[in-house]
Amino acid sequence: MQNSSNNNIIDNYCDSIWVEKGLSKNTIDSYASDLQQLEKWLSAKNIDIKTCSEIDLNSYLADKIDRGISSSSINRALSAIKGFYNWLTYTNVVKVNPSELIESPKIGRKLPVNLSEQDVEKLLNAPDCTTPQGKRDKTILELLYATGLRISELTDLKLNQVDMTRGIIRVLGKGGKERIIPIGETALTWLKSYIDSERVDLVTHDDNLFIFLSNRGRQISRKFCWTMIVGYSKKSLKDKTISPHSLRHAFATHLLNHGADLRSVQMLLGHTSLSTTQIYTHVAKERLIKFHNKFHPRG
Repeated sequence: MQNSSNNNIIDNYCDSIWVEKGLSKNTIDSYASDLQQLEKWLSAKNIDIKTCSEIDLNSYLADKIDRGISSSSINRALSAIKGFYNWLTYTNVVKVNPSELIESPKIGRKLPVNLSEQDVEKLLNAPDCTTPQGKRDKTILELLYATGLRISELTDLKLNQVDMTRGIIRVLGKGGKERIIPIGETALTWLKSYIDSERVDLVTHDDNLFIFLSNRGRQISRKFCWTMIVGYSKKSLKDKTISPHSLRHAFATHLLNHGADLRSVQMLLGHTSLSTTQIYTHVAKERLIKFHNKFHPRG
């Protein structure tokens, strides 16, 4: 019974921050999962999540470290835990916040996988465009590279978000913030052709406005995109393992390599903080240094 009550409290907290902070559903689901894992771990030790101590929480985090969970995942879990206990304190469910003094583990900044322009070209040419599915996949890859969209933004993209005449898309990113992104001539050509042809054959209901559809006429999933992109990367880039996010990294890095300013790239990516975007400058500088060392007569 206690377990059910605590799960209800977790659900109430997640509903509360969804409304107040405008976080994405994926973020809320991740927070809920982290808190349910904590509740399960504490319950196995006969500890109530509402009365646990700082020592209990530190033991939980230490257990994650011992099991080889990444620092970024632990930091995310701790963020969810701190927010949860701040809310419990604010709503007078608990009097003392056991997470208040717990510090996040230090993590190094992980540089994104480096895809050259030649790598991207090989990946974009991997789908078999003589088939409807191949043409849809080709359009997805072209659009991801041309716009730097997050994979969830692409799967949620609807017809009314695209302005074919002006060559732009309106995207609702994290926190419900809207941004305008130019598509580019090549991606726009593929997108228009797909919408006018392959999508017409895939759609099963007139009220379905999602652009990218599965073979059953439904909105494609993030998992589908992940599997599809990894499959094409294994076919075309045998020595590199990439993810859907790799094309977002390539979009930003290649813009910087060709002279784009950091602030513009920040706006296109939808980053709230410029420091988040700065990681791409490290990749761009690293490539320029290697280029100089390789081709300069005194490099």
